[in-house]
Amino acid sequence: MKRWLCLAATALAIAAVAGVLDAGGAGQAAAQSPAVSVFPIPGEVAAPPQSQLTFRGIPISQVGQVSVVGSVSGAHTGHWAADSDGNGGSFILDQPFSPGETVTVTTNLNIADQAGGATGGTYTFTVAHPAGGFPSLHWPPAGRVPGDIQTFHSRPDLLPVSTTVHNYGDWSSGDIFLSPQWGPIQDGPMILDPNGNLVWFDHLRGNESAADFRVQSYRGQPVLTWWEGTLDAGVGIGGNVIFNSAYQQIGQVKAAGGLRADLHEFEITPWNTALVISNYLIWWNATSVHGPAQQATLDSIVQEIDIPTGLVLFQWSSLDHVPLSYSYQRMPSSPHIPYDPYHINSVDVDRDNNLIVSMRNTWAAYKVNHTTGAIMWELGGRHSSFHLTPGTYWAFQHDVRVRAHNDQFITMFDDDAGPPKIHPASRAIKLQLDLTHMTARSIVAHHHSPDISSNFEGNYQQLPNGDDFVGWGQNPYFTEYDKSGRLILSGQMNDGNSSYRAYRFQWNAVPWNLPAVSAHTQGRRTTVWVSWNGATGVSSWRVYGGASPGAMHWLTRVSKRTFETAINVPAEAWVQVQALDSSGKVIKSSAATAVH
Repeated sequence: MKRWLCLAATALAIAAVAGVLDAGGAGQAAAQSPAVSVFPIPGEVAAPPQSQLTFRGIPISQVGQVSVVGSVSGAHTGHWAADSDGNGGSFILDQPFSPGETVTVTTNLNIADQAGGATGGTYTFTVAHPAGGFPSLHWPPAGRVPGDIQTFHSRPDLLPVSTTVHNYGDWSSGDIFLSPQWGPIQDGPMILDPNGNLVWFDHLRGNESAADFRVQSYRGQPVLTWWEGTLDAGVGIGGNVIFNSAYQQIGQVKAAGGLRADLHEFEITPWNTALVISNYLIWWNATSVHGPAQQATLDSIVQEIDIPTGLVLFQWSSLDHVPLSYSYQRMPSSPHIPYDPYHINSVDVDRDNNLIVSMRNTWAAYKVNHTTGAIMWELGGRHSSFHLTPGTYWAFQHDVRVRAHNDQFITMFDDDAGPPKIHPASRAIKLQLDLTHMTARSIVAHHHSPDISSNFEGNYQQLPNGDDFVGWGQNPYFTEYDKSGRLILSGQMNDGNSSYRAYRFQWNAVPWNLPAVSAHTQGRRTTVWVSWNGATGVSSWRVYGGASPGAMHWLTRVSKRTFETAINVPAEAWVQVQALDSSGKVIKSSAATAVH
């Protein structure tokens, strides 16, 4: 993984011997303590061996004595680390738990009985049997065709996929955010202006791809966020990054407890924590769904991460809450082929701060209590809490979101294409939920013209002005519809490519680096090519030339046209270019560049 920062973790190291841990204080009687939520949850059935022991609800200085004993590994030592909000912390093991063992945690706390597995201040959980990791793979690159990539004289290192945009509306919805993942030469986060011109591209190296590239708010400031890593079995193995408006990395978020972050979600919450997904491959008894007693199975896990410290604040395991029988996924032909019964692909914060979790392979979304992890309702799937009115259906859905700060409206991308294929075309749909009578009905359905089917990926973004922006998953298309459902923008990447999600956002940026310049003289004329990767406020370019860097004179001023502007001037030995805003003010100047 590139560019990972070593962020300083706020940690309180406490001596811990013989399995008895003390985070300070004499300990409180359970009856006098506030309820404390713990993760892994009491009774958890498949905790990762490197799990952190998370305590939430009181400062760690008030935790008191804690004993951690594995039925095989014995008493555990480690150190305490405090959460950045002061409302909890985690015990970090010196050594991992043993696979399959039962762990008993004894405290003097009032442990919230999250799943019926706590007795007073004591609770237990079971450790999973890991079934290995994943190789570092990449999507097969798209086949090469003429014009499939963009090239630039001033930035020969950038080779993004070609795109086409037909804009029938206006510029008010902002720039377009994509993360091409099939090459054909380079992958990475990419910003286009409303007419499809490149604004910014950051190519990743090796087998790495990017996903879920968008603008979010962190500590009151707009930031760019995305996942980057490698892929296998339909899941990602990587981490997430946070960039500021100068395109400098200011943070990174990884899954905790020995897990790796999946590509499907990186959501910064209103309280500046991060929601991420991890898919953990374990050996599991699948006889309840007519599978083998030892089947390699993916447990989809949601974690809430404290961004400054990297500590777990909340953890939710699919295997703990959703039976295998709820899944529509077929059992693989071999116990060594990963069985993916759940496949979480989005996590959203509801208006009451509980979570909405989408599972592709159960065809359902679940409202999850953010404190206890209990399922509050199920939308769709085999055991829906809601009656779906006639014409309301979906399958293999992605990107389930609460809209208008009101859980009476839900949007999602309805893939429908399987396998097996359930309906002839994918759609972006909006549902209205009646939470009194527990009914759900479809009130908006956007189809691509012509119809297309997506086996995977896709999203539905509701824009601030009421427009709807749709990314069509494994297909290279993205579209925007106004409030009346009229198509006002259509675009696509070169055939054979896709972006996990596609978005539109307002974005203003001044890159940390300088404009890039290349210049070539032929006869009496010099052609100057200039670009500034990521700059959004450049209105025009002012060119200077001369016999040396110290003897420059003004040559011309031209409007910025696309990502790279070609400017013809009289033959010069050296050139320098200034980026000007709409008022003619200099934003930044390039370095003096020798003409070839």
